[in-house]
Amino acid sequence: MSPKIKIKSRLEKLLAGLGEKGLDGILISQPENRRYLSGFDGSAGFLIITPNKNILATDSRYTAQAKSQAPEYEIFPITSDIEGWFPGLAAGLSIKRVGFEGEYITFSLYRRLCDILGKGKTVLKFVPVENMVEPLRAVKEPGEIELISQAAEIADAAMAHIREELHPGMTEREAAWEIEKFMREKGSQPLPFDIIVASGPNSALPHAQPSARAIQKGEPIVIDIGARVEGYSSDLSRTVCLGDPDDTFKKVYDTVLGAQLGTIAIVKPEMSGGEADQIARIIIEEGGYGEAFGHGLGHGVGLAVHEKPRLGSGSSDKLSDGMVFTIEPGIYIEGWGGVRIEDLVIMEKGKVRAISKAEK
Repeated sequence: MSPKIKIKSRLEKLLAGLGEKGLDGILISQPENRRYLSGFDGSAGFLIITPNKNILATDSRYTAQAKSQAPEYEIFPITSDIEGWFPGLAAGLSIKRVGFEGEYITFSLYRRLCDILGKGKTVLKFVPVENMVEPLRAVKEPGEIELISQAAEIADAAMAHIREELHPGMTEREAAWEIEKFMREKGSQPLPFDIIVASGPNSALPHAQPSARAIQKGEPIVIDIGARVEGYSSDLSRTVCLGDPDDTFKKVYDTVLGAQLGTIAIVKPEMSGGEADQIARIIIEEGGYGEAFGHGLGHGVGLAVHEKPRLGSGSSDKLSDGMVFTIEPGIYIEGWGGVRIEDLVIMEKGKVRAISKAEK
């Protein structure tokens, strides 16, 4: 993890939130939250965070890694199922009310934890909580912005590369592989999501999977890609056309581009995600394609490629300086195709600045 990213300040903010909810501690198991609060990026483990002690419980596969990546934590070795190690750990913490991630933890694990408490005759009580860590992650630190920007640079370069490589007869799968290979060679970690290359009628599917379909001249080609650097993601979409686009493409593309640029110009701090979404939706409706914009305007990007804030109908998430998110309006017409233009942006000093630089 970048040395510019400070775990201690994150823990202080979390503990302040726990105090407001009357909690003595919290159990963290969601992978991105676990990494955000500890620096540990192994695939298994629990954090137990209290005002007096921070514990990272993980098994022998990750002990050395945990000691290196999470110096703020006491490492507790897991050698058995949770029934075998959690009671002893909990008994030594002197806490009563412990929060757990209600939106992530499975019902099966919750029942097992409750059984443990029931058998142990303990005063410890589990309390489901939501959005304790995610709002902290939504406002990025300078070190995080640096890593996201590096991931965006890789995606920008990959988009420029595939635009040079695309040709009639190339299949969607061939194009997707060319993009993935390029990004990995340029330093990306495993990609944060499956690449989308969707041509012709396939581009009317917002989450189309690359197929064996051969790309043809004059049709829309939606390309949606992202890279990852030290765990932090980027997200970028462009719609291109080989040869001369028809009048429908021109009209749809101009409408989507107008909605995107208009939103970028107007969005400001304290605006809700729903209000931001409405800006783009009005522009697309005025262009005559209101029913063809079926998804939300955007989403936060960081350790997860979809995180807070959510920019979509009904979202009450408030935008603020330091937030990194996408602005990605789209129009999708069954049988013809679609157009989506997506940039990764950051809110800073009251305005939106595009991180993505790929040609539109």
